[in-house]
Amino acid sequence: MSLDIPDGQFVVLVGPSGCGKSTLLRMIAGLEGITGGTIRIGERVVNNLPPSERDIAMVFQNYALYPHKTVAANMGFALRMARMPREEIANRVARAADILGLKPYLDRYPRALSGGQRQRVAMGRAIVRNPKVFLFDEPLSNLDAKLRVQMRTEIRSLHLRLKTTTVYVTHDQIEAMTMADRIVVMRDGHIAQAGAPLDLYDRPANTFVAGFIGSPSMNFLPGRIEVRASGPVFVADGGIELPLRPGGPVPQGRRVTYGLRPEHLVLGGEGSLPAQVRLVEPTGSETMAVMKLGRSDVVGVFRERVSVRDGETILVRPDPAHVHLFDPESGARLT
Repeated sequence: MSLDIPDGQFVVLVGPSGCGKSTLLRMIAGLEGITGGTIRIGERVVNNLPPSERDIAMVFQNYALYPHKTVAANMGFALRMARMPREEIANRVARAADILGLKPYLDRYPRALSGGQRQRVAMGRAIVRNPKVFLFDEPLSNLDAKLRVQMRTEIRSLHLRLKTTTVYVTHDQIEAMTMADRIVVMRDGHIAQAGAPLDLYDRPANTFVAGFIGSPSMNFLPGRIEVRASGPVFVADGGIELPLRPGGPVPQGRRVTYGLRPEHLVLGGEGSLPAQVRLVEPTGSETMAVMKLGRSDVVGVFRERVSVRDGETILVRPDPAHVHLFDPESGARLT
């Protein structure tokens, strides 16, 4: 792979388990050797430099705090090992504690802290080193859902304040969408697509990215293109016809994969099709429904509250302005 990260950018590596995102992070850190190519941090080639000389700071998933040391001692440990003057260590620890809201806890031990506070200490230990690059390896995976949302905001706010280049690994695409300046979607050790979060959401390069980014994921229907007098339509396997955007050369009879995000499935209106509801999941602010549309299972997310029960039939239609077409063999997006 080839990846260039501008100075000060917050980049999130995301992908399914085993795709290579943590391995890539460990190679940047120097914890994993590389068999070819070049890793540069700034102008320096760091291929053969040990982690301690790469001017990076890493925050791990399991916090990695010393249980017998106080918060202040944990945060300043790397500086003491570097034989930095005590006064400078105290100043850096105090500054990091102020940024992270840890001043009241500097004399406590990790066992007396909550999960979120321990994660802040791990982040503080990275901040005091004033590195060129922050590396985060799934730092929120051990936290509960509410605390994850809070820590997401804190990490993003911290980056906006420090403006240090950050590489963040997660398998959670919601974390990636809400935190990143740029997302790198990885698959089997390769980059499937890299770009701004909304670019990946609105213009996925292939079916893998389209299905991975977004929750619930995009609906995919196999079928072919047919050209009618009124314009092109998509004929799904099973016979139902779905609308396409007008304009552009459309090859008659071409096999394609029709992609539609759940929120772009609309209730009622002209051209609606019957869909049998298999499962309804109301969340309060929206209603998610799993439906049978022709031969395919599709998911719809409706902002309004829908009074429907499992087994009932409702009328839905795709919004043609938000339809995506993909090549069924390669999975590549068709422009």
